[in-house]
Amino acid sequence: MAWYAYCISEKQAFPELSRHRKPIPMESVMGISGNQIFLYPASDLAVIVSEHHPSENLDQKAAVEHARVISDCFKVSTVLPFRFGTVFADDEALRKSIRSNQRQFLANVDRLRGKAEMHLKVLLDDCCREQGTPVAMDRVGKEYLSSLRENATRQRERQTKARAVSVQMHRMFSPLDEEISCRRMDSGKMLLDIAHLIEHKGIERYQNKYSSASQQLKDCRMQLSGPWPPYHFVQRLTRSAPHPQTHAVPA
Repeated sequence: MAWYAYCISEKQAFPELSRHRKPIPMESVMGISGNQIFLYPASDLAVIVSEHHPSENLDQKAAVEHARVISDCFKVSTVLPFRFGTVFADDEALRKSIRSNQRQFLANVDRLRGKAEMHLKVLLDDCCREQGTPVAMDRVGKEYLSSLRENATRQRERQTKARAVSVQMHRMFSPLDEEISCRRMDSGKMLLDIAHLIEHKGIERYQNKYSSASQQLKDCRMQLSGPWPPYHFVQRLTRSAPHPQTHAVPA
Protein backbone atom coordinates (compact mmCIF):
# COMPACT_ATOMS: atom_id res chain seq x y z
CA MET A 1 0.00 0.00 0.00
CA ALA A 2 1.31 3.47 -0.91
CA TRP A 3 1.27 6.25 1.67
CA TYR A 4 0.86 9.96 1.04
CA ALA A 5 2.88 11.89 3.65
CA TYR A 6 1.90 15.26 5.15
CA CYS A 7 4.27 15.87 8.03
CA ILE A 8 6.30 14.39 10.86
CA SER A 9 5.45 15.00 14.51
CA GLU A 10 6.47 13.82 17.96
CA LYS A 11 5.03 10.46 18.94
CA GLN A 12 4.52 11.68 22.50
CA ALA A 13 2.04 14.29 21.24
CA PHE A 14 -0.38 11.45 20.50
CA PRO A 15 -0.77 9.29 23.66
CA GLU A 16 -2.92 6.79 21.78
CA LEU A 17 0.20 5.66 19.88
CA SER A 18 1.79 4.33 23.07
CA ARG A 19 -0.43 1.24 22.79
CA HIS A 20 -0.01 0.64 19.06
CA ARG A 21 2.76 -0.34 16.66
CA LYS A 22 0.64 -0.08 13.54
CA PRO A 23 -0.99 3.01 11.94
CA ILE A 24 -4.14 4.17 13.68
CA PRO A 25 -6.82 6.57 12.40
CA MET A 26 -6.55 10.21 13.42
CA GLU A 27 -10.10 11.24 14.18
CA SER A 28 -11.71 14.44 12.89
CA VAL A 29 -8.99 15.14 10.28
CA MET A 30 -9.51 14.26 6.62
CA GLY A 31 -6.78 14.27 4.01
CA ILE A 32 -6.50 14.73 0.25
CA SER A 33 -9.61 13.58 -1.61
CA GLY A 34 -11.34 13.04 1.73
CA ASN A 35 -9.03 10.14 2.64
CA GLN A 36 -8.71 9.02 6.24
CA ILE A 37 -5.65 10.37 8.04
CA PHE A 38 -3.48 7.89 9.94
CA LEU A 39 -0.83 8.26 12.63
CA TYR A 40 2.07 6.06 11.56
CA PRO A 41 4.42 5.27 14.50
CA ALA A 42 8.14 5.32 13.70
CA SER A 43 10.33 5.06 16.80
CA ASP A 44 9.98 8.39 18.68
CA LEU A 45 8.23 10.02 15.74
CA ALA A 46 4.76 9.92 14.23
CA VAL A 47 4.25 10.33 10.50
CA ILE A 48 0.90 11.78 9.44
CA VAL A 49 -0.20 9.93 6.30
CA SER A 50 -3.18 8.78 4.25
CA GLU A 51 -3.55 5.93 1.79
CA HIS A 52 -2.63 6.91 -1.74
CA HIS A 53 -3.95 5.62 -5.05
CA PRO A 54 -2.14 6.41 -8.34
CA SER A 55 -5.41 7.65 -9.83
CA GLU A 56 -5.65 10.50 -7.31
CA ASN A 57 -5.00 13.88 -8.88
CA LEU A 58 -2.46 15.96 -6.94
CA ASP A 59 -3.74 19.30 -8.20
CA GLN A 60 -4.11 22.76 -6.65
CA LYS A 61 -7.07 21.61 -4.55
CA ALA A 62 -4.93 18.78 -3.20
CA ALA A 63 -2.17 21.27 -2.33
CA VAL A 64 -4.66 23.28 -0.25
CA GLU A 65 -5.83 20.10 1.51
CA HIS A 66 -2.20 19.13 2.14
CA ALA A 67 -1.54 22.47 3.87
CA ARG A 68 -4.79 22.20 5.88
CA VAL A 69 -3.79 18.81 7.34
CA ILE A 70 -0.40 20.19 8.37
CA SER A 71 -2.06 23.22 10.00
CA ASP A 72 -4.50 20.98 11.90
CA CYS A 73 -1.60 18.88 13.23
CA PHE A 74 0.35 22.03 14.10
CA LYS A 75 -2.43 22.98 16.55
CA VAL A 76 -1.49 20.05 18.78
CA SER A 77 2.20 19.40 18.11
CA THR A 78 5.48 20.50 16.54
CA VAL A 79 5.47 19.46 12.89
CA LEU A 80 8.02 19.02 10.10
CA PRO A 81 6.08 19.46 6.85
CA PHE A 82 6.74 17.17 3.91
CA ARG A 83 6.92 18.64 0.43
CA PHE A 84 3.57 18.53 -1.36
CA GLY A 85 3.36 15.37 -3.45
CA THR A 86 5.59 13.15 -1.27
CA VAL A 87 4.44 9.54 -1.68
CA PHE A 88 6.05 6.41 -0.23
CA ALA A 89 5.53 3.26 -2.29
CA ASP A 90 4.96 1.01 0.73
CA ASP A 91 5.59 0.54 4.47
CA GLU A 92 9.22 -0.40 3.92
CA ALA A 93 9.96 2.76 1.92
CA LEU A 94 8.38 4.92 4.62
CA ARG A 95 10.21 3.21 7.48
CA LYS A 96 13.52 3.31 5.63
CA SER A 97 13.25 7.06 4.99
CA ILE A 98 12.40 7.84 8.60
CA ARG A 99 15.09 5.49 9.90
CA SER A 100 17.85 6.96 7.74
CA ASN A 101 16.97 10.56 8.72
CA GLN A 102 15.76 10.02 12.26
CA ARG A 103 18.58 11.83 14.06
CA GLN A 104 18.14 14.97 11.96
CA PHE A 105 14.34 14.82 12.19
CA LEU A 106 14.52 14.64 15.99
CA ALA A 107 17.02 17.53 16.07
CA ASN A 108 14.69 19.65 13.95
CA VAL A 109 11.68 18.81 16.11
CA ASP A 110 13.68 19.85 19.17
CA ARG A 111 14.84 23.07 17.49
CA LEU A 112 11.33 24.07 16.37
CA ARG A 113 9.37 22.98 19.44
CA GLY A 114 7.16 25.82 20.70
CA LYS A 115 7.89 28.00 17.67
CA ALA A 116 5.79 29.32 14.78
CA GLU A 117 6.31 31.11 11.48
CA MET A 118 4.92 34.57 10.76
CA HIS A 119 4.82 35.71 7.15
CA LEU A 120 5.26 39.36 6.10
CA LYS A 121 4.80 40.75 2.62
CA VAL A 122 6.20 44.25 2.19
CA LEU A 123 5.48 46.19 -1.02
CA LEU A 124 7.96 48.98 -1.79
CA ASP A 125 8.06 51.65 -4.46
CA ASP A 126 10.92 51.08 -6.88
CA CYS A 127 13.72 53.47 -5.97
CA CYS A 128 14.90 53.63 -9.60
CA ARG A 129 13.60 55.64 -12.52
CA GLU A 130 11.97 53.67 -15.29
CA GLN A 131 14.44 52.36 -17.78
CA GLY A 132 14.33 53.82 -21.25
CA THR A 133 14.30 51.81 -24.44
CA PRO A 134 16.82 48.95 -24.10
CA VAL A 135 19.90 49.23 -26.23
CA ALA A 136 20.35 46.24 -28.57
CA MET A 137 23.36 44.01 -27.92
CA ASP A 138 24.64 44.56 -31.43
CA ARG A 139 24.99 48.28 -30.75
CA VAL A 140 28.61 47.99 -29.68
CA GLY A 141 30.19 51.07 -28.24
CA LYS A 142 29.64 53.74 -25.59
CA GLU A 143 25.83 53.61 -25.84
CA TYR A 144 25.64 49.89 -25.10
CA LEU A 145 28.24 50.01 -22.32
CA SER A 146 26.44 52.97 -20.75
CA SER A 147 23.19 50.98 -20.78
CA LEU A 148 24.88 48.07 -18.99
CA ARG A 149 26.28 50.39 -16.32
CA GLU A 150 22.87 52.01 -15.75
CA ASN A 151 21.16 48.64 -15.38
CA ALA A 152 23.81 47.48 -12.91
CA THR A 153 23.43 50.71 -10.92
CA ARG A 154 19.65 50.31 -10.77
CA GLN A 155 20.01 46.73 -9.55
CA ARG A 156 22.46 47.77 -6.81
CA GLU A 157 20.10 50.55 -5.69
CA ARG A 158 17.18 48.12 -5.48
CA GLN A 159 19.26 45.63 -3.52
CA THR A 160 20.44 48.37 -1.15
CA LYS A 161 16.88 49.54 -0.47
CA ALA A 162 15.59 45.99 0.01
CA ARG A 163 18.47 45.22 2.37
CA ALA A 164 17.84 48.39 4.39
CA VAL A 165 14.14 47.57 4.81
CA SER A 166 14.87 43.94 5.76
CA VAL A 167 17.39 45.12 8.41
CA GLN A 168 14.78 47.53 9.74
CA MET A 169 12.24 44.71 9.92
CA HIS A 170 14.73 42.52 11.76
CA ARG A 171 15.35 45.22 14.36
CA MET A 172 11.63 45.86 14.86
CA PHE A 173 10.52 42.23 15.14
CA SER A 174 13.67 40.54 16.55
CA PRO A 175 12.86 37.05 15.18
CA LEU A 176 14.71 33.92 16.20
CA ASP A 177 15.44 33.25 12.53
CA GLU A 178 14.34 34.65 9.18
CA GLU A 179 14.12 33.87 5.46
CA ILE A 180 13.88 36.76 2.98
CA SER A 181 13.34 36.98 -0.76
CA CYS A 182 12.86 40.02 -2.99
CA ARG A 183 11.48 40.40 -6.48
CA ARG A 184 10.35 43.20 -8.78
CA MET A 185 6.65 43.12 -9.63
CA ASP A 186 5.08 43.81 -13.02
CA SER A 187 3.67 46.99 -11.46
CA GLY A 188 7.22 48.26 -11.00
CA LYS A 189 7.13 47.87 -7.23
CA MET A 190 9.37 45.58 -5.20
CA LEU A 191 7.98 42.79 -3.03
CA LEU A 192 9.85 41.63 0.05
CA ASP A 193 8.73 38.19 1.23
CA ILE A 194 9.80 37.74 4.84
CA ALA A 195 9.32 34.66 7.02
CA HIS A 196 10.06 35.11 10.73
CA LEU A 197 10.51 32.30 13.22
CA ILE A 198 9.22 33.28 16.67
CA GLU A 199 8.24 31.73 19.98
CA HIS A 200 4.61 30.64 19.84
CA LYS A 201 3.94 32.42 23.13
CA GLY A 202 5.13 35.68 21.54
CA ILE A 203 2.54 35.78 18.73
CA GLU A 204 0.42 38.51 20.33
CA ARG A 205 3.50 40.67 20.96
CA TYR A 206 4.58 40.14 17.35
CA GLN A 207 1.15 41.22 16.09
CA ASN A 208 1.36 44.37 18.19
CA LYS A 209 4.76 45.14 16.69
CA TYR A 210 3.25 44.69 13.24
CA SER A 211 0.56 47.26 14.02
CA SER A 212 3.23 49.73 15.11
CA ALA A 213 5.38 49.03 12.05
CA SER A 214 2.41 49.57 9.71
CA GLN A 215 1.96 53.06 11.15
CA GLN A 216 5.65 53.96 11.12
CA LEU A 217 6.56 52.78 7.62
CA LYS A 218 4.30 55.01 5.57
CA ASP A 219 6.13 54.32 2.30
CA CYS A 220 5.47 50.56 2.55
CA ARG A 221 2.38 48.43 2.19
CA MET A 222 2.53 45.50 4.59
CA GLN A 223 0.52 42.32 4.92
CA LEU A 224 0.81 39.82 7.78
CA SER A 225 -0.33 36.20 7.96
CA GLY A 226 0.23 33.44 10.49
CA PRO A 227 0.97 31.76 12.75
CA TRP A 228 1.96 28.98 10.37
CA PRO A 229 3.88 25.75 10.75
CA PRO A 230 7.61 26.50 10.25
CA TYR A 231 7.65 25.80 6.50
CA HIS A 232 10.69 27.95 5.75
CA PHE A 233 12.75 26.63 8.65
CA VAL A 234 12.54 22.88 8.13
CA GLN A 235 15.57 21.34 6.47
CA ARG A 236 14.59 19.27 3.45
CA LEU A 237 15.89 15.89 4.59
CA THR A 238 13.54 13.38 3.06
CA ARG A 239 15.42 11.37 0.45
CA SER A 240 12.40 9.33 -0.60
CA ALA A 241 10.22 11.79 -2.51
CA PRO A 242 9.02 10.28 -5.78
CA HIS A 243 6.90 13.35 -6.61
CA PRO A 244 9.04 16.42 -5.99
CA GLN A 245 6.23 18.87 -6.73
CA THR A 246 5.66 22.39 -5.48
CA HIS A 247 6.08 22.77 -1.73
CA ALA A 248 2.88 23.96 -0.06
CA VAL A 249 4.03 27.39 1.15
CA PRO A 250 1.45 29.52 3.11
CA ALA A 251 -0.23 32.13 1.08
